[in-house]
Parts: sequence; structure tokens; C-alpha cells
Amino acid sequence: MLLKELAAAASPLNEQQVHKLTQVAAELNATQLAWVSGYFYGISQHGQAIAAAPTAAVAAQPAGKLTILYASQTGNAKGVAETLKAQADASGIAAELYNVADYKIKQLKKETHVIIVASTNGEGEAPDDAIEFHKQLKSGKAGKLDGLSYGVIGLGDSSYEFFCQTGKDFDEYLSKAGAKPLLARLDCDVDYEGPAAEWSQSAFELLKDALAGEAANEVIPGTPATQGVASLYSKKNPFAAELSTNQKITGRDSDRDVRHIEISLEDSGLTYQPGDALGVWFSNDEALVDGLLQLVELSGDTEVKVEDKTLSLREALINHYELTQGYASFVQAYAELSGSDKLKALVDDKAALREYCASHQIQDIIAGQPVALTAEQLLGALRKLTPRLYSIASSQAEVDEEVHLTVGVVRFDHDGQPRAGGASSYLADRLEEGGKVRVFVEHNDNFRLPADDSTPVIMVGPGTGIAPFRAFMQERDDRGAEGKNWLFFGNPHFTQDFLYQLEWQRYVKSGLLDKISLAFSRDQAEKVYVQHKLKQEGAEVYAWLEQGAHFYVCGDANKMAKDVHEALIELVAEHGGKTREQAENYVDALRSAKRYQRDVY
Repeated sequence: MLLKELAAAASPLNEQQVHKLTQVAAELNATQLAWVSGYFYGISQHGQAIAAAPTAAVAAQPAGKLTILYASQTGNAKGVAETLKAQADASGIAAELYNVADYKIKQLKKETHVIIVASTNGEGEAPDDAIEFHKQLKSGKAGKLDGLSYGVIGLGDSSYEFFCQTGKDFDEYLSKAGAKPLLARLDCDVDYEGPAAEWSQSAFELLKDALAGEAANEVIPGTPATQGVASLYSKKNPFAAELSTNQKITGRDSDRDVRHIEISLEDSGLTYQPGDALGVWFSNDEALVDGLLQLVELSGDTEVKVEDKTLSLREALINHYELTQGYASFVQAYAELSGSDKLKALVDDKAALREYCASHQIQDIIAGQPVALTAEQLLGALRKLTPRLYSIASSQAEVDEEVHLTVGVVRFDHDGQPRAGGASSYLADRLEEGGKVRVFVEHNDNFRLPADDSTPVIMVGPGTGIAPFRAFMQERDDRGAEGKNWLFFGNPHFTQDFLYQLEWQRYVKSGLLDKISLAFSRDQAEKVYVQHKLKQEGAEVYAWLEQGAHFYVCGDANKMAKDVHEALIELVAEHGGKTREQAENYVDALRSAKRYQRDVY
């Protein structure tokens, strides 16, 4: 009550603001409250939100500092790294924060303490912004690091074979160079926030002794390291937006259901750039939950605890647990609970396990050998629900306080029973126009239009990978960008699956889109994909690259993006008169210069 009484006495806030502030403060610990105090101080002094708390100026700072590096594909690793930086500031520890793409490998020799937060991309690959750093660290270019103490947080998805591989690699390479671990590496699954918070608390207890010194508590506000406009809304505090449009944009006879979704961001203050993603929180289908409860012989009215809240089991399953994806941790847990020999054998065969999880939702796994469970056993085996990220298909310069998405609805049959994806079917089937959906913006600085509007742009986006390029064209149209634009798009059929056809035709007619290369794979006997079109147009693609073009790819990571990457290397070798190795180096140089960017999933 003290905060509420003080705020009311000072009277700069209205009653609603006091209520919100009291709610937020009640959820924070002492370290978080100290960070927030510095955050709001920065706002009052600079007239805008700041991305980190004021840098601590310590009277007797010991030798050494903490350097926090992040390798992030979609922004999760960056978010964890920024939280670490805020904790350091609040603890009186001198800390610097870098994207590994902006960090020189030789600098590691000069460091005393480093924490790396690294996500893993695709099948065990480093994120695009970390490929060069990963290569240099692996080759030993950092030199001997005997004086370095380090920690690694890996982010990944246990349903993939090479779970947290980038974090594991960094741990191995640093250790081989002679660096000493501050504490054991943390490998996080998709529900990473809790484990990362626990690990960082342990890390800072160790770091305080090494770096904070006697004057650690004497914190004087200084110049913030980075500035930028912040929104009240985030992954943890999403905005309740209104779904304004849900329109199917594939033909009646298409075997694909793709929706154009428009969501109002009015009064949210949320802003985004072309290349960013929208995070969507969703609820599971109630019929799916009821069927699952019946399988395990549980009442939906059973009370359970979820994050210190008491809920009915049915409500917990609808809103808080992942049910529409199969994942390795559940298969392993249910194999033990059910005694299923089939599942136990799968756990030992990683390739078969991945294939099984891709085609089985949670209810399908249980239905193979159903057994009665307690609520605690069921929830203990499930992982927490996580939001889905969709590449934004609009530019705010064009749509103002709206955001557009291109959503491929996941639908398939399992043993004759219809199945659907979690977020995609929620948006397409269960959320009515005018209904509320919880959203947040996930910024992606690794997928950006060139700053120079005269730069040529090549975009490869088959299927729903077209989404960000619709945003790119809206943005370039608004800016009057003079740079040439070339789109490669593919889908099964021209008449059924040409997404946003009229818009692309209009851009061609206006001259904004200089070239469009189409690959409709099922419209002829021999299947033709975007990678084939790239090679067919190889001479001109290479000419555009030599003119400084930026090359973008969006869509499927497992096959399409790999095939396009290979086609790019081959066309550079053929039309640039290079060996395979020289062509690979050319493409690597494009990536290092941020002229080759990918948004793949």
C-alpha cells in the first residue's frame, strides 16, 4: 500500500495509472525495482524511454569488466542479453553489450569476463549475424584466452536434433582456447525465461565478488549506453489488439489455406519496421482440451497452480500449455508414465523421434497408449505455451496503426482425424473479426532494407515467405526509393496460389517492381522452384550483386533456404568465373556486409 499512498499523495498520476503501477511493482523483486527506478529516471531526464538502465559510475571500480555478447536470429537471445545488461547496471558492475556481428574476435584477449547468449538457427547452424564470429572462434583466431572467465546461455528447441548447438560450440571453442567457465553452460528449451533468470542470478552472485568492488552500492546515474523508444507492451505484457480482417487469399481449389490478417494497433504505441515479426499469443481449441482430458481420465475442474495462480486444469490447458506440437521432452516423459515400449524406442532414435513429433500432437501421442494420469503428472510432462512469430507483411508508412500478417493455416489428418496448428487455426477459425488477440512486436535487425534507397534489392520469398517483401515494397514505395527491385516467388499453382497477385501486378505496372520471376511448381510436368529460377536468371542476378544489390530470403529453413543458398553459390561460381571455394567466400562476404539476409523458420 505504501506505493499507492505515495503516488496518491504526490498526485501526478490518475487513479488508473496508480493502479497499473502498483500491479507492476508487486511482481518485481528488489533488483528489478532498482532497474525500473533507473529506467524511469532516464525517461524523466531525456524525454524518451531508454533501452537500458543508467550506466553505473562506481567510485572504486576494480580491474576488469563484464562483456555481454549475443547471437540472435529472431530477437530472443538479444532480449536475454539486454536483461543481463540491466542486471549488471543495477548491481554496480561495469558491463558492455554487443551483437557478435559488431564485435572483433581479437578483443576477447583483452576481456576478463564474458557472457555469450546464443540461439541456434535451423539444423545446428549459428544465427546469420554470428556466422563469421563462429567461424573465427572455431579456427582459433581469438588466440590464447587463459585470462578469460566466461559463461554461455544457449537458446534452442529440443525438437531439433542439434539442440542449442551454437551455444555448445561457443562453450567448446572458448574452453579449447584456455578460457575458464564461470559456471556450467545453460541449454534452454523454448520456455527459456525461467531457467535463464535462475542462471543469471547465480552468475551475478559470482560476478559481484569479482567485479563490483567495495563501492558497488554507490551508483550514480550516468549517460545511458543506448537509447531508443520503448513500448509498454512486450512478450510478457502483450497488447490486446483487435482482429479487423481475416481474408482467405488462396483459391477455392487450392490445397493450401492462406489468410491475410489485419490487426489494429490503435492506442498501443507499438511501432515496427519492415523485417520485424509480430508475436501472437493464442488459446488452444477447447474441443482439443476436452478430448485430451478424456484420454487421461481427468476432470477439467481440478484445481492446479500455474505461476502462483490457481486455475482449473481445463483453463490451464487452454491458455498455458503447448498441445498442438509434439516435442521430445513430452515423448520421453510419457514413455515413462505409460510404460510404452514404442515410445521408449523412439527416444533412443533421434531421427525417428523428430519425424514422429512432426506428425503427432500431444493427444495423438497419448492416444497411442492412453493411461490415467494425475493433473501433476500431465502438466509436469507438458511444456509451457509460447507465442508464435509471424513476419510482418505491412509497412507502417502505408497502414499506420495496423499490422498485416500472411498466415498459412496448418491443417492435416492424423489417422483420419483432422488436426490444426495452434496459432494459425486460432487466427483463422476461432477468433472472430472484432475479437481481441494478444500481440507484441519482435524487432529483427538482421532483416532490414538497405539504408541507401538507391541500392538494388533481390527478394526470394516462396509461399508465405512473401510476407516481409510486401512490407519492403510498401516501404520503398512510400520513400520513393529509386533502387531496383526484383521478386522471386513460388507456390504450387498460378490460378490458386499467387498470393497478393493484384498488388504485385500493380507494382510491376507502376515500375516499382522491376522484375518478377515466378515458379509455380505444379503447373507443368517438371517441378520448378525458386532456386531453379535463380539459376536460370543467374547472369543477371550476379550482375545485380556486382552492382551492390542486397539479397533476401524468407521462408522454409530446412529445404528451401538451403537450396537457394546452394543456387546462389553456383550462380556466383558460374557467372563470376570463380572456383567453388571462391564463390563460397563471395557469398560469405555478402553476409558479413549484411547484403545477404535471411528470415527463415
